[in-house]
Amino acid sequence: MPSSRVLGYAARAVGQPLEQFAFKPPKLGEHDIRVSVTHCGLCHTDIHAIDDYYGITAYPFVPGHEIVGYVSDVGGAVSDLKEGDRVGIGWQGRSCMKCEWCLQGEEQLCLDIVDSGTWVPFGGFSSSVFVDSRFAYPLPDAMRSEVAAVLMCAGIAVYSPLRSYANRSAQKIGIIGVGGLGHLALQFAHALDYDVTAISSSEEKKQQALAFGADHFIASDDKVSLRQAQFDFDLLLCTASGKINWEPLLNILKKNGELVVVGFPDVSFNSTDLVAHQLSITGSFLGNRTTMREMLSFAQEHGIMPKMELMPMSEVNKAIRKVKENKARYRIVLFNDIADTDR
Repeated sequence: MPSSRVLGYAARAVGQPLEQFAFKPPKLGEHDIRVSVTHCGLCHTDIHAIDDYYGITAYPFVPGHEIVGYVSDVGGAVSDLKEGDRVGIGWQGRSCMKCEWCLQGEEQLCLDIVDSGTWVPFGGFSSSVFVDSRFAYPLPDAMRSEVAAVLMCAGIAVYSPLRSYANRSAQKIGIIGVGGLGHLALQFAHALDYDVTAISSSEEKKQQALAFGADHFIASDDKVSLRQAQFDFDLLLCTASGKINWEPLLNILKKNGELVVVGFPDVSFNSTDLVAHQLSITGSFLGNRTTMREMLSFAQEHGIMPKMELMPMSEVNKAIRKVKENKARYRIVLFNDIADTDR
């Protein structure tokens, strides 16, 4: 029988280190499941939320939304999952199922999205989580749990826009950033038959970018290479965050080209080229449930493999420091060494 308490790691206030935290498990709804967590990836979004970057964090806050584990309890209306099934769970753990976007099958755009995160009420840096079963995904048998954990957020974040543009012919894409999102985007784009150029501020990442599937590499501060690439790309996918020098990058897009943003960079530029070259800029937020299932199958079929480091969940603060210091190459996945309270 499931335990009467759950153990996790929580921030008690804005920006505070995580500390052990026990909470009473919520009552399961008809469609809900409880999942005993074995692995949970550390995403930069978790760190943003700890720091209340988005202005929506409620404390105490247990982060974690790249989750893999085993179903340990099910609600009365759950029919597709049973106790013992291994599942993956991403950022979205539920939706209202009734707004215009949910009814169109675009649940990631749910009007109640703030309350739909897996970390409501508490996230995956814990012994178990509670989500709507319709947002828990059975995993390919051969896929390692730590691999699946990364794909549940970082994987779907880059696969969804790449898949939606892949049906166009002769697509030349520039992927901005070779990091936690970018190194997966390079692999997916290569498998989707794009002509792929990695664009990075770190020249030393060139060989790794080529190994991940890039056909070409441009250093973002190489003015000569950027000039030579003027009007060369159909699509730019920005996986980077922080400050970016946008003007030379917009100039390498073809007229009518598109910039898709999946990270959280600072966006500020002169609008002249945007208007004169008739460019489009759009964001892409995760993906719907159908795309998530497709992504997992595609990743297994094509050998998409995140580069990652495994760390025990008890060292979560050490892992957070490593990500903040840009020393993670390229993802960190926490394996659960919390005492098992769920069985």
